[in-house]
Amino acid sequence: MSKWTLGEIARAVNAQNDVSAWEEIEINSVAFDTRKLTEGSLFVPLIGNQDGHKFIEDAIQNGAQAAFWSRPLSEAPTDFPVIQVEDTLQALQQFATYYLNKVAPLVVGITGSNGKTTTKDMTAAVLSTKYKTHKTQGNFNNEIGMPVTILDMPEDAEAVVLEMGMSGKGEIKQLSELAEPDVAIITMIGESHIEFFGSREGIADTKMEIISGLKPNGVLIFPGEEPLLVERTAQMPEEKKRTFGNGQAVSLRPLQVNSELRNTSFTTNLYPEQPIQLPIPGTYNVQNALAALLAGMELDVPYEKAAESLAEFQLTKNRLEWLDGKNGTILLNDAYNASPTSMKAVLRYFASIDTGARKFAVLGDIRELGELSRELHLSVKEAIEPERLDEVVLYGKEMRALYEALRDEFPSERLHHFQEDKAELISYIEEHAQTGDYILLKSSFGTDLLSVANALRTEKDEM
Repeated sequence: MSKWTLGEIARAVNAQNDVSAWEEIEINSVAFDTRKLTEGSLFVPLIGNQDGHKFIEDAIQNGAQAAFWSRPLSEAPTDFPVIQVEDTLQALQQFATYYLNKVAPLVVGITGSNGKTTTKDMTAAVLSTKYKTHKTQGNFNNEIGMPVTILDMPEDAEAVVLEMGMSGKGEIKQLSELAEPDVAIITMIGESHIEFFGSREGIADTKMEIISGLKPNGVLIFPGEEPLLVERTAQMPEEKKRTFGNGQAVSLRPLQVNSELRNTSFTTNLYPEQPIQLPIPGTYNVQNALAALLAGMELDVPYEKAAESLAEFQLTKNRLEWLDGKNGTILLNDAYNASPTSMKAVLRYFASIDTGARKFAVLGDIRELGELSRELHLSVKEAIEPERLDEVVLYGKEMRALYEALRDEFPSERLHHFQEDKAELISYIEEHAQTGDYILLKSSFGTDLLSVANALRTEKDEM
């Protein structure tokens, strides 16, 4: 079923050419990667390291029905519909804005140094109890991915949950102004991307850009015990702020918290009689759930229904997932992303679980820490308890500093460092891990411990 006609799209992006001959052509999806095109797609040739226009023949062969085009029309394929625009990325964003306004769903925007994806998944689950809900898939959370997420949205969607990532100043502002959220969530201020912003203060400033597009009656949800955010929201009207955390002054806080091997439960100050069950471990995930609950409350989702949804929500793949490992081992795969804060949180959880078996912590480099990289890698030491971990296995150049710092506390047979050779790392774990052993894998995506996790699991399908 088509979503748009080519004429509708041309008008939405102020096409520079006459497309009347192709006015009624139907388009059902949008893609910038020729491998993701299907029959009836609109191809968006982006210009980055390569010029996407040169892949137009591949796009046509893979089912593209039309394309945006910012090169001279004389270079366009003959007898193939193109919409000429000044900038194809800008046209993609403009088209997404048009479609978002046309569908007019409730919008929740989520940013933060850690916990964005988990909070997105939880929030979408909460909202889906009342609304037909669409959400960001994978890592489609930047100036390219978010417009595609919006354009993938069904025409009858009633709510959309958009994850907003960043690598530079002004990016969250752009995404927020495109999405115009009814509810904006900041999960936390950590050290992710500190290489680009220099300090947590700089990170806080960029995360606060999410209120740039907030609707006039919109609400910001944020951790109420984060001084950097409390300071930056001081001038906001109280009715536009909702907070979560552990202290008495926040809007929503946990009361009784119980963390087990594969799940977590808690109650809250507002509904102490209603237990919340999460199908994931780690007390730190309670804070993500509090943010999702607040979003649901703002958008009139009954609390009881929200609680039911959180008990069954599905976490995006490769984030804190238990897997069956080779030789009867048990893997805790959290290698999709990392910051010093999230690495310390998952280490504390992993150390705390009472398995009755040996525990291996396999930790890879944390990226984008800039000049603070050594200092922040060393800070992970505070979450490593030698008496509660049987082996610590470190991987990558940046982890060398942590290895040196731990040498006085761990016997040599319990502490290992692999600089570059993943095959050697995999071989070591395969040779030394025994049936029943628990193995945590945590690193930044760019360090690629996901390939190590894939090599160690029993199922060989791609993760």
